[in-house]
Amino acid sequence: MVPVSFASYDFQNQEFCLGTDGDALRALYWVEQNALLVADLHLEKASFFARSGQMLPPYDSRETLERLAHALRLTGARRVFCLGDNFHDAEGPDRLDPHATGMLAALTRATDWVWITGNHDTKGPAPTSAALPGTHLVETTVAGIILRHEAVPGETQPELSGHFHPRLRVGVRGRTIRRACVVATKTRMILPAFGTLTGGLDADSPAIRAAIAPARKAEALVPAAGRIARFALWGVPA
Repeated sequence: MVPVSFASYDFQNQEFCLGTDGDALRALYWVEQNALLVADLHLEKASFFARSGQMLPPYDSRETLERLAHALRLTGARRVFCLGDNFHDAEGPDRLDPHATGMLAALTRATDWVWITGNHDTKGPAPTSAALPGTHLVETTVAGIILRHEAVPGETQPELSGHFHPRLRVGVRGRTIRRACVVATKTRMILPAFGTLTGGLDADSPAIRAAIAPARKAEALVPAAGRIARFALWGVPA
């Protein structure tokens, strides 16, 4: 895990770490809260597409939960905040196979688990099953930081969110490389998608710019080789 500053002007005692590609991929660890934050698991995405004849490998939920379990072992976190789009649709919990169901039950028993509701969690005839172990919230505030699924334009309080699956495109030696990233301003972070079958949106897309308005500058953060690589998106020198 690589330390990263966030909202430090107002929260001097809060420490955060970003997971690198080699360990807790795409997760944020909040040291003082001993909490792991992940966004956009999109569990059971493959089974959702299979219903319409688009066959994908049916192991996405298992792989996502295995990586989440690894992140918990790595950090020792006792709390988990899932920042929305936990399942790909509202009926997803009912499609989990017994193995994945057992994995999720074990994880939620071992931690204080909070499900933040995302837009995919409400798609379908009923919201994501309230029978899922843990606490279900639309959003919450912890130590003065708002945790929600989608960034709210004009928000003035520190905020952590997901929803956009930000990815950074950079040119290296004539090739284009894409990496999941965090989009960060002084007081706001948009986390990348944690789920196995999730795509991504360019970090400097108009949709992301609008979501964190009126921020005058933003960076893409990519953990790599034990450090944080920072890439200017707008408003700051490259």
